[in-house]
Amino acid sequence: MTGFSKLAKVESKLLLRDPSAIFSMAVPLFILVIFGSGTSPGDTALPSLSMTIAVGLVGLYMVPTTLATYRERGILRRLSTTPVSPGALLSVQLILQLVFALLASAVLVAVSVVIFQAALPARVVAMVTAFLLGTSAIFAVGLLIAATAASGRAANGIGVLLYFPLAFLGGLMQPKEAMPELLATIGEFTPLGLFRQAIYDAWSGAATQSLLLAIMAVYALVIGLVAARIFRWE
Repeated sequence: MTGFSKLAKVESKLLLRDPSAIFSMAVPLFILVIFGSGTSPGDTALPSLSMTIAVGLVGLYMVPTTLATYRERGILRRLSTTPVSPGALLSVQLILQLVFALLASAVLVAVSVVIFQAALPARVVAMVTAFLLGTSAIFAVGLLIAATAASGRAANGIGVLLYFPLAFLGGLMQPKEAMPELLATIGEFTPLGLFRQAIYDAWSGAATQSLLLAIMAVYALVIGLVAARIFRWE
């Protein structure tokens, strides 16, 4: 077993024991149950709503808190003196967080379809594309938080403070139609707003809005590069 695979095994066990993982799964599931009880069979909005909440919590809460905590405790610095580099730990963490986001989304979709009779995605390839681009954009923001936060607690606080305004603007707390026009317009171009709309379009069978995918790709690339540039290992 290679050093990378050993690291992945250890980190996966730690992730499963992390209370934030339970929180990031329980919150969207709770919201799904609350909103799902009032939907009709064939609903296409419920899956996109719950998936956006889950991916947002993973990217803006779990990713930055974990990485900033590792740096604060000197774990990244100590790894630099071993055959396993800090970059390997960063890669493992991002892969595991992505897998967790996928599993959480799969559970939420299964509950939506089986229990609340939500519709299956009309365009699977478009949905997968939107999911990967949107998750990359949201994770990039999480990396930027981790890069700038002084500690794990600070990263946790920043992530939570950033999540709720983005969730509000993205239409996760109330319909965009009920928001002031300016706020609704701004929300359409936030990472969570873009993710939700792109997933919803693919789920409902609407035409792909290339602009949404392009903006998410730009977010992922630009913010990710900035985060990588300023990220401190110690």
